[in-house]
Amino acid sequence: MTPAPEIIFRSATNKDAGQIKKIVYGVLEEYGLVPEPGGTDADLEDIDKNYLQRGGVFEVLQDTSGNIMGTVGLYPIDAEDPKTQKTVELRKMYFLPALRGQGWGKKTLTRMIERARELSFKRITLETHSSLKEAIGLYKSFGFAESCEGKHSARCDQTFSLEL
Repeated sequence: MTPAPEIIFRSATNKDAGQIKKIVYGVLEEYGLVPEPGGTDADLEDIDKNYLQRGGVFEVLQDTSGNIMGTVGLYPIDAEDPKTQKTVELRKMYFLPALRGQGWGKKTLTRMIERARELSFKRITLETHSSLKEAIGLYKSFGFAESCEGKHSARCDQTFSLEL
């Protein structure tokens, strides 16, 4: 059995965009889903503007050699002013196969819930596709409930939310 890689979380920057897109698009294609660089994935073109400057978070999981192994973001969705935002969307939580099945999903989701609370968000929403069964099981185990909210992405067929 291959030993688990040593991983750190760090804030992403626009310099990471190429590697981030490679992971996100690769995982989507692995599950038969189509990347939308001109649509729901356009937020990756400017991580600083679309996440960090809006009061959100975008992090990468990086190994000790500097390779990005996973991605995750918290995207504020209900107000432009960080002081009045209440809802954040969990986005782009994807991992390379080397990280899967080792608890990184739980660690990452725990971290994002804690970060959302630290940033005074009251609710986390997310969109996903039914083919991502492991992810859906993870979300449900953390208390995310199915939601009837409108979807932003044509590739998603399910929405979930968690009150913080």
